[in-house]
Order: sequence, then C-alpha cells, then structure tokens
Amino acid sequence: MSDNTLNLQNLGSASTLSRKLEDGISFVIFGASGDLTRRKLIPALYNLACGGLLPAKFSVFGFAVTPMDDDSFREQMRAGVQESKEAKPFDPKVWDAFAAGLHYVTADFVAPEGYQTLASRLEEAEKRAGRTGKRLFYLATPPSFMADIVARLGEHGLVTPTAAPGEGWSRVVLEKPFGRDLKSAIDLNASIHKVLQEDQIYRIDHYLGKETVQNILAFRFANSIIEPIWNRRYIDHVQITAGETLGVEHRGGYYEQAGCLRDMFQNHLLQLLATVAMDPPVRYGGSSVRDRKADVLHAIVPINPENLADIAVRGQYGPGHINGVDVPGYRQEDGVSPLSNTETFVALKLFVDNWRWADVPFYMRSGKRLPSKVTEINIQFKRVPHLFFQLGADDQMEANTLTIRIQPDEGIALRFCAKIPGPEMHLRQVQMNFSYTDSFQVEPSTAYETLLLDSMEGDPTLFNRADQVESAWTAIEPLIDIWSATGPFQPFPNYAAGTWGPSASDTLLARDGRAWKNSASTGVSSVVRVDSECPAIIAGGEAGKGA
Repeated sequence: MSDNTLNLQNLGSASTLSRKLEDGISFVIFGASGDLTRRKLIPALYNLACGGLLPAKFSVFGFAVTPMDDDSFREQMRAGVQESKEAKPFDPKVWDAFAAGLHYVTADFVAPEGYQTLASRLEEAEKRAGRTGKRLFYLATPPSFMADIVARLGEHGLVTPTAAPGEGWSRVVLEKPFGRDLKSAIDLNASIHKVLQEDQIYRIDHYLGKETVQNILAFRFANSIIEPIWNRRYIDHVQITAGETLGVEHRGGYYEQAGCLRDMFQNHLLQLLATVAMDPPVRYGGSSVRDRKADVLHAIVPINPENLADIAVRGQYGPGHINGVDVPGYRQEDGVSPLSNTETFVALKLFVDNWRWADVPFYMRSGKRLPSKVTEINIQFKRVPHLFFQLGADDQMEANTLTIRIQPDEGIALRFCAKIPGPEMHLRQVQMNFSYTDSFQVEPSTAYETLLLDSMEGDPTLFNRADQVESAWTAIEPLIDIWSATGPFQPFPNYAAGTWGPSASDTLLARDGRAWKNSASTGVSSVVRVDSECPAIIAGGEAGKGA
C-alpha cells in the first residue's frame, strides 16, 4: 500500500480563502464505485488539492462491492477528473501527489470482513503517517444501507464518541435522500443516534453549498437597506423555481420510487425557502443558523386536503422538443412503467405562519424537461401605493423584483422602473445585475468543495440537523399520502417536454392575480451594471438573464 505522506498544501495555486485543516485526515467513501464519487466527490477533492486546501497526509479510502485494487481505483478516478466539467485543468503533478493517497477496499456493505479490512488499513495508514484517528466517513449510498453501515462502523470501533480538542474524531456524512417519508426519517435518525452523537452527523444537501445560497445570508444581513424591507409589509410573494431540461436519464428505476416531490421538495426547495425566510441568527455558526431555519420549517402552515387543488399541482412530461431535438415522454424512458403515475413536476403554494411572513405566499415549482435549466428565487415586492405619472400604453410599470440565481449563472439582480431619456415622462423596466465572476474575477467553488471542507473542519452550518429533516418531511407528508392514495386515475402525461409544466401550474398563480417568472423571457429593456468595486452591496454571482 502506498504511504500518503506528501504535503498537498504546498501544491497548486494559493487560495484566496484562509482555511487551515488538521493534518492527517482519512476520508472513507462508501459507494466509491458509484457515479457520485467519480463525477462529484473526487473532482471536488482534486480542486481542493489544486488550491492547496487539503491537509497534509490526507488519505481517501474507497469502499464498495465492485472489485478493484488501489491502482485501478486511481485510474478510474483520474478519468473521472479529466472528464469532469467541474474539475480544474488537469495538472499531473497535483494529481500524482493526490492519487498517492487513494486506496480501495472491495467489500459488501453488510459483511463484517470488509470493516475488519478497512480498520486494518486505516490503522496502518495512520501509523505510517504518525497521526491520530481523524476520520470522515461519506455514505454515498441509498438510504436503505445507511443504518446498517453506521451500525457496523460502531461495532468495529471505526467511529468513536465526540473527542476533546486536539484528539482524534469521527464524523459521518449522509447523502440525500434521508428516508423516503416521515416515519422512515425518524427511524433512520433513531438508528444512527444509537452509534453517533448529533454533532457527528452531517446530512448533506449540495444546494446549501452553492455560493449564491450562502450569499442570500450575506445579501440580507450585511446590507442595511435590505433587511428592513424583507417582510410582509413590503414583499408581495416569493417564487422558487428549480427547472431541468433533462429527463430522468439512467435514473428511471430510482425516480419511479421517488418522484419530484420527494426528490426535490423535501430537501432542496424547502431548504431554499428556509434560507430566504429565516430570522437573523445571533451569529454565523452551526447552531444559531440552523435554529432559525428550523423555526421556519416548523412554521409552515400544514397542507389542508380539502383545498388541495388550490395549493398543489402535479404533472408528468410527455414527448416534446428540447432545444429543437425530439425527446421521449417519461413513460417511454428506460426503467419507467408505461402506465406510470409518478410525478415529474410539482408546484406548491405554501405559507409561513409567523410575524414576518403571515399571508405572504411562497410559490415553489420543480420539474424535468422544462425549457431552461435554472434554479432561482424571485422576490416580488408590493406595488407603489399611489402612481401619479400619466402613463401611456407603451409604458412599463411593474412591481420591483429581486432575482437570486442559484444556477447556472450565479448571481443577484434587481428590476426597477426608470425614466426613458426624452422630453416626456415615460417609464421602462431596467435591471441592475451583479455577476460573481465579473466582480471577483474567480469562478465560485463547487458546492461539494465547500461542503467537504466544512465537514473536515467540523462546521455543521450548511448541513441539515435531525429536526430540520423531520420538519421538512412533516410539511409534505400530507401531500405524499393524498397523491399515493389517488390510484391510477391521474391524467398523465399532462405537459409536453420543453414547456413550463401543466397549465394548472399557471392557474395556481393566476387565481391570485400573479404569474410565474419564466427565465425564457425577461421583458427587460436595458441593464445597469453594479460597480464591481462595491461587492458589499450584493454578494453573489451573475443574474438577470431570467426574470
């Protein structure tokens, strides 16, 4: 076995971030032969190595049933980094130093022999490097394996209770989905808590690692002109959209069991809602920030089955066109039943019952095979109470809208009215746009880079706590129960691929006199750029290509 004693902190360019990790961390990936490890985890670690952000004497141990040795694992991961669109340009010197610490254990998730082998190899690596046990276990596995893996980590002494400062430690990162309903999430939490303390558990949601999601907090709480108007007195409603142009691809079997509601709303979209709606924390830290997010999730008004049609819409895509290319319907995808009633689109109207947000609707939607790949939050402010301008038919007078783009062009933009140059008073919508790349001259870190660093540092701020996960499941549980009980009578498919979902989604807002902000048409006539030397105004990335 190769001895990983190279100092990765001396490789790559100097980072603009000052983050010092403890030396001698072992990173163990369960499910290391899977797609997530190759496409996301190893490229993220390679990027950290390029930036000099990995600790010295850093080791990675892959653990999976697929037969491989250390060398073949390294070759597969090298190919993954070279193929990745998120990885930094391939540097053989950085890669060779990083790859020296890559190891692999071929084993079943439930057989004891694999854990005995893993324990032996970890102890050998730690002894050679002269370090105490600092171990981060990443479960890139289906939820059905998580309780068994954690139990066996405890049985074989691979994880220990929370250590005192300066001693070894054990942490476990759990991929989403965390359970498939409220009961399974509660049971999974209970099983894991038999082995681990809550402060050792890092439930990951990669949306929370995106730069612009974090910048929502900076935008709100670091700018005195924003927070005073971030409430029901000034905000008319909030829209959260997460659209994908892709179908289910090779995940048909998984998606048949999950559907859009479980796949996107219980985690990503409700976390975005909580981040937008939370009250100011006492400080930026794990407990304080997560307490305020939990408050929001607890305050979501329960879904009432009696008025379900007024607050929820589901859909399934049929054949259509994406970027001029014919694409099949969901029922024609591999692994999908030709009679499937699984939803690929959901739109919801939720309310947060507290002092700040009472009566302000939060409209959320997510779907596959939509016209644009976009995740964005639109904050629409109330209209002015009195308009004294004498406007003509060509004048544009709309409510102010703040757009926070999570992807693909990370950033924040503000739409407002301005006078058109000329002798008469005519108004036109303009847009103030902030670009992360333009202002800071760097590409933002990937979500997994941020979250892996945080988990190695022991910072849980961007990870979900047990009560947050259970509250999120509680919010959508009535909808899961109702839709699961309706039988095979849903008229699917009810929207064509390449459109913005079923017409009922538009009706959901039209009843309230509102409309979705679709990124395909902005209606913006001109753009005002934010001065890149004033980043304190807005901390984010490029926005404004969508309304």
